[in-house]
Amino acid sequence: MEKILLLNIILAGLSLSALAANTNNAEKAVLLTPPAPRAPRINGPLVYGVRPGSPFLYRVPCTGERPITFSAKNLPDGLTLDAHSGIINGKISVAGTNRVTLIAKNSRGAAAREFRIVAGSTLALTPPMGWNSWYIHYNRVTDALMRQAADQMLASGMADYGYQYVNIDDCWMKKKNDPPFRADDGTLLPNYNFPDMRGLADYIHGQGLKAGLYTSPGPWTCGGYTGAYEHEMQDAKLFADWGFDFLKYDWCSYGDIAKKADPRLTNSFATPAEKNLARYKFPYELMWGELQKQNRDIVFNLCQYGMGEVWKWGGDVGNSWRTTGDLGLQKKSKLPAFYGIGFKNALHPEAARLGAWNDPDYLLIGWVGDAHGMGEGKKTALAPDEQYSYMSLWSLMAAPLIFSGDMAKLDAFTLNVLCNSEVIAVDQDPLGQQAKILRQTDNELVLVNELEDHGKAIGLFNLAPEPSKISVTFSDLGVAGKQTVRDLWRQKDLGAFTNGFSAEVPRHGVMFVRIAGGK
Repeated sequence: MEKILLLNIILAGLSLSALAANTNNAEKAVLLTPPAPRAPRINGPLVYGVRPGSPFLYRVPCTGERPITFSAKNLPDGLTLDAHSGIINGKISVAGTNRVTLIAKNSRGAAAREFRIVAGSTLALTPPMGWNSWYIHYNRVTDALMRQAADQMLASGMADYGYQYVNIDDCWMKKKNDPPFRADDGTLLPNYNFPDMRGLADYIHGQGLKAGLYTSPGPWTCGGYTGAYEHEMQDAKLFADWGFDFLKYDWCSYGDIAKKADPRLTNSFATPAEKNLARYKFPYELMWGELQKQNRDIVFNLCQYGMGEVWKWGGDVGNSWRTTGDLGLQKKSKLPAFYGIGFKNALHPEAARLGAWNDPDYLLIGWVGDAHGMGEGKKTALAPDEQYSYMSLWSLMAAPLIFSGDMAKLDAFTLNVLCNSEVIAVDQDPLGQQAKILRQTDNELVLVNELEDHGKAIGLFNLAPEPSKISVTFSDLGVAGKQTVRDLWRQKDLGAFTNGFSAEVPRHGVMFVRIAGGK
């Protein structure tokens, strides 16, 4: 019996009044994103990087009534596509750009879309999308919960919009009070909650998804579990042998090493500033080098909280880098914490490029645990409009879209925020640009992002406590003539405008539009 995706069930079946009653605020949780059409629609990135000779795994993100049959034109030698699951497997041996046409058909119609597979040295040609265990499971994370998250990524429909990484954060290794931490030959030992790491990665891969892992360059992780210090070569190989595709590398206890200067850092430096910068870079350069030696692709995330102006060099030793401290540990202010984190991240658009992304931390909506006490999950206190602003801000900034709420408690509104194909398309735009600040005051923020097709994505953010009209002129945007304006959240054209565009924006809300000329 064919399973109907959970996303389409709850989007079609839940009433708005029930959704409003399930929020922790007085604002009505209106579903702005329309349900996906029943005919196939292929989503996700338009470009994808892989190193020649590495295992290739990609599940075609596609909404529509199941069953869907998949096929492809011009698939490069070495790759095969499963017609039922839409999963592409294999290896590409020759470097170069392959222009593939993906095709999806069901009883309602068909869809075709170009997909550029670039076999070369650069991974993460668009910002990674997926889920991370930290802000909901903390030290309670288990093998079973990770498998459940992979199951839910498919059942909820998130995978059909391009979410693909299922990432374990801290607390999977042995803790300080639980020796031995490594086998006699130095092999890192997982704790009792993770009896079969290779089996876990295989299970996630069986769903057509990617498996992610976490460790620290220090002797201990932030939670007090075994880190990679002086075992970088061995651990990188182990992670690859297990089959993991993503590594988050968290500064943690390496700070104590850096204060005294890592004894392995023996280069001479012309100035104290150069020496100080080298202390920040060294552990990431070291692990990056080891990852390049592996026989599989591992996307590398630098988690070191913006130290040493990491946005200036992070792209040389990784695929993304945290620009600030943990979002979940930010102090309260008149605005929710994601705004402050976003404002800081938005200052560095010049750093973002294909394969290298500013990372302002995770998407903390739905059910999330209190990071201060690693508490059990609670429904987010963010108002509905604030959640739309959150997702819009991250998408405009070409940030990794990593959800870190409870995958077992996804509701219609949370999925409505996470799963809008046109909003995600801005984040995944193959030009690889991060939005620039056009205007910022105490009451409003206007961001503008250049898109590959010469259109522009614009976010009009109302930071004020009351609804407000926000305007932008086309001269400020550097465009002239008639422009078609499209509301990305509602997925509808608003009409043609000649001089500019204005919108009434709710408190802490956003009007997220795309403009294009010539119509």
